[in-house]
Amino acid sequence: MTSLLQIMLLILDVVWFIMIAHIVMSWLINFQVLNLHQQFVAQIWYGLNRLLEPLYEPIRRILPPTGGLDLAPLVALIAIYAIRIILINNAAAFY
Repeated sequence: MTSLLQIMLLILDVVWFIMIAHIVMSWLINFQVLNLHQQFVAQIWYGLNRLLEPLYEPIRRILPPTGGLDLAPLVALIAIYAIRIILINNAAAFY
């Protein structure tokens, strides 16, 4: 059962990394460091969006509108971190 816990933590770590990459890339695009007219950048951006939109969309429906500020990634990061804490604190149940 320890391996099940480790697999779940690995999945959370991968999602965490993908979300951080998406957040940093969105900043770089907004500050015009990256250009979406470059094919490689556009493919990565659209791929990350397709991966993360199913995660962000339910959060966006719950959050109140904040104008141009999207808080869904922040809420998702906090939720993933909270799930990780819960799993680690209840690791004894996996033994």
